[in-house]
Amino acid sequence: MSRHGDEEVLDYPLPNPTALEPPAVWPELRERCPVAHIRLPSGDGASLLTRYEDVRDVLSDPRFTRMLHAPDAARIGTDEEGGVFNRPTPLPQSGEGHVRWRRMLSRWFTAKRMTALRPEIEAMTDRLVDEMVAGGHPADLNAAVGFPLPVWVICKLLGVPESDRDRFAYWSDTFLNLTRYGKEETEAAQREFVSYMQAHVEAVRADPKDDLLSELLTATDAEGGRLTEEQLVATGQALLIAGHETTANMIGKMAGMLLADRERWERLLADRSLVRSAVEEALRFDANPGLGMPRYIAEESEVGGTVVPAGTTVMCSMAAANRDEKAFEGADEMRLDRSPNPHLAFGAGAHSCLGQSLARTELQAVLDVLLRRLPTLRLAVPAEELRRVEGLAVGGLREVPVRW
Repeated sequence: MSRHGDEEVLDYPLPNPTALEPPAVWPELRERCPVAHIRLPSGDGASLLTRYEDVRDVLSDPRFTRMLHAPDAARIGTDEEGGVFNRPTPLPQSGEGHVRWRRMLSRWFTAKRMTALRPEIEAMTDRLVDEMVAGGHPADLNAAVGFPLPVWVICKLLGVPESDRDRFAYWSDTFLNLTRYGKEETEAAQREFVSYMQAHVEAVRADPKDDLLSELLTATDAEGGRLTEEQLVATGQALLIAGHETTANMIGKMAGMLLADRERWERLLADRSLVRSAVEEALRFDANPGLGMPRYIAEESEVGGTVVPAGTTVMCSMAAANRDEKAFEGADEMRLDRSPNPHLAFGAGAHSCLGQSLARTELQAVLDVLLRRLPTLRLAVPAEELRRVEGLAVGGLREVPVRW
């Protein structure tokens, strides 16, 4: 920690006392320093937002963009370019182009379509639980269920072989880990990933099936425009990474939160109708979601009563916002029946998570299957001994040891 003028500069991400508990400094920042000075893993400075209203407003404000490859934007990660957030992409990041791209994809990610997938997701979860049980306990719920399930789902949606999941896991890690890899390794992984997706797009073009990429090959927007080859490849990459890493980590964290207090698990066993609201509350209550959402502003602006200079990179902490007492009564309590629950776990505005219906469907299906199959499920270590994954942009637990 150092000083910026008269103000402390906090090293970011902020330290959590344990893997499931929030940083102790969040309430103080929300109260006294809603726009705080932070130092990112790269060493560059940025401003941190922790209040619900500020985070929601900035994520919804088109002036705050994702143009993090601007010359004066802060680099996020430790490699020379700053990592995944700072790399340019062929996908439109703002304006009408971005709206058209989202519309083309959102036709696929409807709640109705995701609900239709649910029986298959539950059946796959049952198979994974069978394998975990056959292996005996203690077992790592992350390795047994958390990671294989979302990879299987996203591979099915994109029509790519599940047998390649170890390669996806490595490419995803090079994208999302802010401290582990150097520029040379991340660039090599990026080239491999692009080549892989280019070959897959060509294979889909030659033999279209009933999957998302096959549909995107011929999909048109309102003006009759189609995605370019570059955009198809980048879309496939984005969905493979976003579609498995975040949900996989959330499955483990959700289980950790619900099993950390036995009363929570018992309440769900007694009333399965709470599964939907319990998933939403786990998303809100998650104190280990990773970095948050960076935004860049090219003009001077005001946030939370503070003037933000032009060229500032702003880090929106959705997790801190989700613990704001002004937005959620009893914000530091996990209330499984909380309703309404307007949490910001999926962001807000034009860049809110496209796959949130899919993530909700997967989380609800996993929780339903675990409650049905393993009512005696419990953590095999004290909750305070669960360990965070360090350096990962999306946050997570290294393992979730369980018994039943």
